[in-house]
Amino acid sequence: MKKVAVLVGSLRKDSINRKFAHSLGKLAKGRLDFHFVELGDVPMYNDDLLADMPAPVARLKSEIASADAVLFVSPEYNRSFPAVLKNAIDWGTRPYGKNVFAAKPGGLVGTSPGAGGAGTGQNHLKSVLNVVDVVLMGQPEVYFHYKPELFAEDGSVTDEATKAFLQRYVDRFVQWIERTSEPKVNAQPDAA
Repeated sequence: MKKVAVLVGSLRKDSINRKFAHSLGKLAKGRLDFHFVELGDVPMYNDDLLADMPAPVARLKSEIASADAVLFVSPEYNRSFPAVLKNAIDWGTRPYGKNVFAAKPGGLVGTSPGAGGAGTGQNHLKSVLNVVDVVLMGQPEVYFHYKPELFAEDGSVTDEATKAFLQRYVDRFVQWIERTSEPKVNAQPDAA
């Protein structure tokens, strides 16, 4: 089973993007193992900290490096993606030559209580992910208008049309990972 590092762009305890990510994980059960990477304790990127890398940064880099793929789950803040995701990306690509995102299959989804479903923020994030060499799945796109009544308390999708739509995304993501995965030569971000 492929391990997916899940990076949720909201730190809020009751984040709808975190709930949404867990719902996708339920749909992927048995085929993908979702591992939620903690971002809240990672300090803001600062080159001065590279000499003595903070433990949360080392953990972040290790968890992403050891995953077979990465899934970004992003809300939209002020028509862009959240700083917590940009911070994780900046740390993940440093120091030079130690980019844990390089050639890693990736997916991008997001949800919002508004009808736009975080689409503008996702489009901004796509441009960054391409630069850092995430092998990003382009289709299908998921700009999801979050409605609590579509989900049960345990996060499972109760609405059949929604479940079918999200299952198609998960199925394609599984195929994408299989098709675009490169053999792991160096899964340790700090190895020479």
